Amino acid sequence: MRKTMTVIAMAAFMVGGAFLSTGTASAATTLAGTCTGSVSGSMGDTVAVTGASVKELVRKGARDYVNSHFWTFASVWPDSLADTIAGKGALTVGQVPNAAGGTIAGSAVGGAVATALKGANGLGVLDSTKNEVLAAISSNVAKNCGLTTIATNYAAPATPGAGTPQARTDTVPGGASGNLSNLNPGTRGGTGGTGGSAPMRDYSGIPTATAGTAVAPGVRYPANGTLPGDLSAPQAGQGDQSGQSGQGADIRDAGNAQSLASNSAADDVQLPMLLAVIVLAGVTAGLVRTWVLRRAA
Repeated sequence: MRKTMTVIAMAAFMVGGAFLSTGTASAATTLAGTCTGSVSGSMGDTVAVTGASVKELVRKGARDYVNSHFWTFASVWPDSLADTIAGKGALTVGQVPNAAGGTIAGSAVGGAVATALKGANGLGVLDSTKNEVLAAISSNVAKNCGLTTIATNYAAPATPGAGTPQARTDTVPGGASGNLSNLNPGTRGGTGGTGGSAPMRDYSGIPTATAGTAVAPGVRYPANGTLPGDLSAPQAGQGDQSGQSGQGADIRDAGNAQSLASNSAADDVQLPMLLAVIVLAGVTAGLVRTWVLRRAA
């Protein structure tokens, strides 16, 4: 009787353990309906795709290989490989990260499919052919798959002190803190001091007009005097140069240019004019002679 009870207890323990392990596994695995798009789950959950969701991708990858290697049509069976992957159930491809979200690359899905098809019928006869067919299938799946994972139980870290009002203190240079009303104009802030402003500017060097001391313009510039910049007045260091250049002071600053014309009288006949007259007379005489000879003839 004792032996019977022991066997029953052990059986009950094993059955209960099996139920517990099954529940834990199902809770920790997130199954995606397709190999693209997004999938939601708890952080740390395993992500899997169904073999049926990649069935047609497997078929196309194997068929493309046969089309490029026509001599393998008798040993490579795309339809058989597609049916095989569809019967594999869930294929583990990744995990939900401990973050708000993440990604599962298509290469991870293609690798899981190739692993599930190892040793399947319809991959070819030679080992090299089998490896090439698996690589073609994996590449086609990788190009067409990829998942985005979303953690449903993720919570952003709380910012320290968020939502708690803090008393504000204004820090002045020198490390002192306090009310700004304690600042004294014209004082420098130092270590431990209460001042924080820059020293007041010194404007004593700027000339200003004083009331009651202004001088009238007639006094500053008398009628018989000269204004600053007057060109008619002799300039310092120059003196009266009118006797040297033959020009008055009013045009002294214009330079000392002189005319290049001759000093002869205006009614004198110049040599060029005389030569022109002689040439004109000779030409006229030649024309008259020619005319007379033609009339005589």
